[in-house]
Formats: sequence, C-alpha cells, structure tokens
Amino acid sequence: MSPLEFTPIRSSGDRMLMHVLYGLHTLAWFSMGTLAVVALLLNYIRRGDEVDAIYLAHHRYMISTFWWTLLWLLLFAPLWLLLVFPGWLAYLAVLLWYLYRCLKGWLRFNAGRPPVDPSLESLSST
Repeated sequence: MSPLEFTPIRSSGDRMLMHVLYGLHTLAWFSMGTLAVVALLLNYIRRGDEVDAIYLAHHRYMISTFWWTLLWLLLFAPLWLLLVFPGWLAYLAVLLWYLYRCLKGWLRFNAGRPPVDPSLESLSST
C-alpha cells in the first residue's frame, strides 16, 4: 500500500450504527414508515461525513431504496380506488421489494461488500 492511500479505521460503533440503520429500514413497515424516516435522516447525516467507500455505498443504497419505495407507493395509490384487492396486491409487491432490498444490503454489508456488485452494475449501464 502506498503512503498516499488512506484506509479509514472503522470503530465497532460505526459498524453497529449501520446494522441499526438496516434494522430500522427493515422494520419500518411495522411503524407505518416512521422508523424508515428516522433511519433516512441518520443516513443523510452520516453520509456527509463518510470517507469509507463501502459505508458510503450502503448509505446511498438505503437512501435510494427509501425514495424508490415512496415513489412506488405513490404511483400505486390510485389502485386503492379500483377496489381494495388491487391496492393490497400492489402494496404487498412494494413491501416484498423493500424487504428484499433491505435484507440484501444488510447481508452484503455484514460480508464487507458493497450493496451492489460493481461488475453487474457496469453491465447494466451498457
């Protein structure tokens, strides 16, 4: 490693905070989204001071998951006007997608990997 490369030293508190943030996002559906808003605010606050690329990627991942979920919920809201069943199906699909994203990111963080595989990300942009 060259003397110009900087490898930040992570404390156990930083790692625990990321686990708490993923936990808050994952349990958000049980609080009608309140826990997700709290986690989102903490993601924005911590993202600004982050120097570790893995941690920064996970903050961005959680932030984008929140905003995409909110967008999908707003787009599917008119289905509730048709009947209850289409609204429930749409919201269930969004819930499952949200849980998948949270659990996938959480598992990848626990393994010390970025939330999205960089090799797959480069394939999707071509």
